Amino acid sequence: MAEQSRTTGPGEHFTISYAGFNRPWATWISHQLVGLGHQTTLLRWDPGPDAPLAGALGDLLDAPGRVLLLLDNWYFRLGPRTDEEWTEALREVVPPNVDRFAAVSVATRALPTTAAALRPVDLRDLDAVEARRLILRRLGLPTAPLPAGKNDAKAPRFPHDPPEIRKIPRRNDRFTGRDPVLEQLYDLLTAGGSEGARCALHGISGVGKSQIAAEYAHRFGNDYDVVWWISANFRGTAREQLAELAPRLNLPVGQEIGDRIRAVHEALRVGRPFGRWLMVFDSADYMDQVEDLLPEGTGHVLLTTLTRDWSVSGRAQEIEVLPFLREESVAYARRRAPRLTATEADLLAEAVQDLPLLLAQTAAWLDTNAMPVKEYVELIRRGEPGQLGIGIGADYPMGFQTSWSITLNTLRDRSPAAAELLKLLAFFSPDLIPVRLVQAARPGDLPEHLATLVADPIGWHTALRRLSEATAVRLDYQSGPGQEAAVGNAQMHRLYHGFLRNELPDEERDVMSVTACSVLVSADPRRPSDTREWSRYAELIPHLKPAGALDSPDPAVQELILNCLEYLKLRGEYTTGLALCEQALARWRTRMPATHRTMLFGVHQHANMLRRSGRYREAEAVGRAVVEVLADREPDDTDLLRAKNGLGGSLMALARLTEAYELYDDVWRQYGGRLGEEDPSTIQARSNLGITLGLLGRYGEALKVHGENLAVRERLLRPEHHQTLQSGLSYAWMLRLLGRYPEAASRQELNARMHRQVMEANNPETLRAEHNLALCMRRNGDLVQAESLMRSVVARSAQVQGPRHPETLMLQADFATFTREHGDLEQSREMSVSVAERYRTLVGADHPYAVGTHGNTGLVLWEYGERDEALAIAEKALVGMVAAVGAEHPWALGCALNAAGARHLAGDEEGALELSRATAATAELVMGEAHPLTFSCKAALADDLRGLRRNEEANKLERQTLQQLSETLGAQHPHTMSVRRRERPYWDFEPQPI
Repeated sequence: MAEQSRTTGPGEHFTISYAGFNRPWATWISHQLVGLGHQTTLLRWDPGPDAPLAGALGDLLDAPGRVLLLLDNWYFRLGPRTDEEWTEALREVVPPNVDRFAAVSVATRALPTTAAALRPVDLRDLDAVEARRLILRRLGLPTAPLPAGKNDAKAPRFPHDPPEIRKIPRRNDRFTGRDPVLEQLYDLLTAGGSEGARCALHGISGVGKSQIAAEYAHRFGNDYDVVWWISANFRGTAREQLAELAPRLNLPVGQEIGDRIRAVHEALRVGRPFGRWLMVFDSADYMDQVEDLLPEGTGHVLLTTLTRDWSVSGRAQEIEVLPFLREESVAYARRRAPRLTATEADLLAEAVQDLPLLLAQTAAWLDTNAMPVKEYVELIRRGEPGQLGIGIGADYPMGFQTSWSITLNTLRDRSPAAAELLKLLAFFSPDLIPVRLVQAARPGDLPEHLATLVADPIGWHTALRRLSEATAVRLDYQSGPGQEAAVGNAQMHRLYHGFLRNELPDEERDVMSVTACSVLVSADPRRPSDTREWSRYAELIPHLKPAGALDSPDPAVQELILNCLEYLKLRGEYTTGLALCEQALARWRTRMPATHRTMLFGVHQHANMLRRSGRYREAEAVGRAVVEVLADREPDDTDLLRAKNGLGGSLMALARLTEAYELYDDVWRQYGGRLGEEDPSTIQARSNLGITLGLLGRYGEALKVHGENLAVRERLLRPEHHQTLQSGLSYAWMLRLLGRYPEAASRQELNARMHRQVMEANNPETLRAEHNLALCMRRNGDLVQAESLMRSVVARSAQVQGPRHPETLMLQADFATFTREHGDLEQSREMSVSVAERYRTLVGADHPYAVGTHGNTGLVLWEYGERDEALAIAEKALVGMVAAVGAEHPWALGCALNAAGARHLAGDEEGALELSRATAATAELVMGEAHPLTFSCKAALADDLRGLRRNEEANKLERQTLQQLSETLGAQHPHTMSVRRRERPYWDFEPQPI
């Protein structure tokens, strides 16, 4: 197949004939010639297996200009052709046409002797300057350097200088065919020129999608500055591997995974300090799990997937990958097993339905075993899947298990140690088998024969090599500074993974499951709250299910699952945590009573995950059921106290605040009496009490609780411990709600910085800390930074947790009020209405969050001048908030302030004055005379007095309020300036974190 000719002038024309495997050399040579004013045509060499080789070589003479053959191992193996065929064809075609032919070689094997007539130039182990000089000399061209300006940034990279930043699987030297798919893929990704592009390779398991993606990354990799491979079957693994790119790009970030991912996304978006990039997401079968990880920008994203979700949703263009064409199957099988004739290769291809994975496995076996091909094919055809206990779909040949059984039996005979190791590897996630964890297992974790293998470095590496050679296992070598490369992880095709597991007898399967679980337990740091261990938990979680950990009766394995759940809760991975929790509980309920401590911990986490996912009523039902089961225990029983502690969180979320307060007040006192006032459980319960006090509007009491907790945690825990940071955030939050803005901002700036360093940028706790910092900035008048930070936090929360998650709604509510005053009024209106509607759906119309955010929409209408509608909303919000939290709650006072303002604007000056006077008196009594809300209520009262021409009283109250504001917040504070300008005060409802 010829590519478009390239030219910059009237020079000579050269046709470059190359095997697809070495396209980088062909494009680089073409660039050198075009830069000197010559024309080139790239012609992929792919002679059919049935055409005479001499005829195929002769056809090259029909191409324009001189023909430059780019010789490599593949050039001679396509077909496949024997050395004898090549010798005869070269002897027949080259001598009569020696002036039309020239050749360069990058082959690592000996060329046929008759290739000497081509006088090939050997380019191996040369740098770009010398390689270019030799090529030009072989073509009889001047060896001058490229003219100025020809060495542009988009020039093909010299093949011996691949991208410095790359991580891709090792190249499959036996890859064959698929050139039409690779060229279609290249065309789709590059069609937009400088625009970014996404393409998904879709097809059934075993059809070769990952192999095509890997070959594309190698074949076209020199077109890019960054090439990065990500295993996307499990979200946690994908996040870790994407974050690994940050230090390779020299991005100035710490170790927090969210911060690194954000930095990588931004770097890829702007394309600096590099330009061209390719990101491969392999096994991206669950779009909702990895969609937010895909970068935007001008680079290329390549996905492999079993589903059509990416193309149906419009997120990527699709190429359907089908089994091999028959000629590809025959060519591959004959190269993999040279003893096969074309007829025998055809029989084998038909038996495995041209499925690349199965063809690779069967041809590899035939290459090392002398069984007649027809006999082997007959065994495959007679295979009965029922005998092996697994079912297969119509997409797969009925006898594929038989071919794999033969391979496995051969491995058992010739390398029993490798066969035993293979069984164990099948009990880990196939996408990233933790070989190094197996190697590092504790004494007693492994059966004796495997322990002996691990202890023998030579035997261990030999067994791994045998697996790589004889089975569908791919090894990933890793090395540290000054260390030799060693196998860190391995990958196994999922189809083969399932076969191996199901092929084992039940007794042997149980042994392997216990062994795999023991390896995982040994790797458990047992400190899920220690952020320094989070990367280890992210590594372990994908293996829980394949290892059989969820079905294990071993208390140590159950503890591992509970530790993983705690990690997922703290990490903010609530969806994954909820799924794991429900899977574990479904199994545990069949083997242990509801009062078993493991069950109690599991149910406690279940309620946690439900609540943090916004499923408040379900969380309450789960929590209340546990409390009722334990109701007959002593009041200070720790299981009962933990259950009440969890139930209190659900009550807070449902705005049953008095009940939550009474529950927490009892729980922390019971914990203190039993465990001591400084025990972590006591402090956590008291922290929950402080949060409830804040929700009740008792800000001063809440500040005291959080301040005392912070002091204890700073003394007993390290300052960067997540619970210390949590207390610091709560303390700064209360300072802000009390109107102590400068102190709140100072504390929160440090707290947010520590959160980013310890918890990572996209952790919900970090988002909350940065959100509070943005609100502090707003209250201090730093509007530019406040807007930037709030916008970032809202976007990240929507990306990580979803646009309807309670945390996202909280952030959007505040951003909507900010944009109403300082940004786009239409955007504020749209967002305010959306948030209010979603809160009504989430918690019901009578919940204070639904009432308050609906009231915020009235303030937008106020700005639009829609006074009647604004008044109706404000009055409804006031009634609803009083019913929800009482007339003296700060939220009710704020709604009253807004209702009075709406009355004033609508012309009801008497009604406004009456409500303002009552509200100001209550605010001074409840909030204190120096609270910002009290100042707003007094300023509003002065405005209403002035509206009724009671100017002397109004001016006196205004002067008093301005003096107090100046003394408290400063004469230049935005609040003071607003009152001085006689702008009507308002109050924004701000949902609080739970």
